[in-house]
Amino acid sequence: MGSLSLQEQTLVHDLKVTILSSTKLYPSEKQERRSMFLSNIDQVLDFNVHTVHFFKKNTKFSIENVVEKLKLALEKLLVAYDFLAGRLTFNNGEGRLEIDCNGEGVRFIVGSSELCLEDLGELDYPNPAFKQLAAEQAFDDCVEEKLDQPLCVFQVTSFKCGGFAMGVCNNHCTFDGISFQTFLINLAAIAAGKPLAVPPCNDRHLLAARSPPTVKFPHPELIKLQPSSNPNSSMITCTNTNLKLNHKLFHLTSKDISTLKQKAQGCKYTITSFNVMAAHLWRCKALVSNTMKLSTDETSMLFAVNLRPRLKPPLPQSYTGNAVLSAWCSTTNKALKEGSFKEVVEVVCEGGRRMDDEYARSVIDWGELYKGFPKGDVFVSSWWKLGFEEVVYPWGKPVYSCPVVVPSQDITVVFPAIGGVDEGVNVLVALPCELMDHYSTLFYEFLH
Repeated sequence: MGSLSLQEQTLVHDLKVTILSSTKLYPSEKQERRSMFLSNIDQVLDFNVHTVHFFKKNTKFSIENVVEKLKLALEKLLVAYDFLAGRLTFNNGEGRLEIDCNGEGVRFIVGSSELCLEDLGELDYPNPAFKQLAAEQAFDDCVEEKLDQPLCVFQVTSFKCGGFAMGVCNNHCTFDGISFQTFLINLAAIAAGKPLAVPPCNDRHLLAARSPPTVKFPHPELIKLQPSSNPNSSMITCTNTNLKLNHKLFHLTSKDISTLKQKAQGCKYTITSFNVMAAHLWRCKALVSNTMKLSTDETSMLFAVNLRPRLKPPLPQSYTGNAVLSAWCSTTNKALKEGSFKEVVEVVCEGGRRMDDEYARSVIDWGELYKGFPKGDVFVSSWWKLGFEEVVYPWGKPVYSCPVVVPSQDITVVFPAIGGVDEGVNVLVALPCELMDHYSTLFYEFLH
């Protein structure tokens, strides 16, 4: 595929969706009301995430049948995931967000589009209009009073061809990518008349800060914020959409990733596909963005790591909360430009290896003492191997599953390509127009 600007790719802006119904779903069994503790990682993720899962027509399942099965499955699933039917609230005594598991329910929307799936173009080209398939009107991320909003909204939208999309909009404090995939696996199992595939672990106290909090490291990757005048507002603010950016999608084939691994031979750590890809993206983005900086200036990169296997004892794989933290690495602009690729990969590897139990606990304790968030020159957000497209529903696997993202200059987003891991990855980059050509040149130059 090479690369293609999102302006060059003809994107459909109006999916011609008509909302047919909007109802609330409640747990199928009455649950005891409780307050659910949210970890310091959950606390800073009070914003909504939209994902869309596209399915081809299955002659054995009408859209009415799919809707009915999903509704019944969700009602049953809300027993095990009782917090999802709750509401976010602010505990003034503790000075932190928590979930009131009050059984107020999730919203379920049914819509229809005048288009066929093929009219949407290439599904793996990020299209902000896909938010129309994921409860676009059910939330407003930029309003301050959000505490009465549902934590999760589902939307099923049928297309003229018989295919359909299942959109989900959920507050990020409810799931990280790994636990959301587990939720989808359980949803598919219940829809198929089977028991829970993976009983969830809802104990967020497993990632509570120590008493007293013990910050053992300097944490240059974290920035302190001034206390918010409104304790109910998110520390994640709305994206500035006034900045004029050029958005381009790049493709790394499996062969490209193998080439990068070959260039990293001699690395003193295990060479992984993610580490070589992240090193490549970091080098391109930093060298383009830092042209006015001195060669001795430091540049940093952040990327998310899964804490579950890194803690002592390890977290259950079924842990439902956010169990990811931002690993960081830094080096000089000169090292990125003139050093060997192997050395850049080693710096990335060291960033990941740093995130052990002690370091992760120190980050969590830092969040108990200060309000803030991670900050780096480059952030690589990877949706590559979360496996949403591998979930088997009664009507089959999705043709494609993707987040709905608004391109940001600070974040390089990595998506799976249609066809799965073997087809390589797509990389969404947003830069000022005058920098994109330079980035494109470096992206392919460094592959050879």
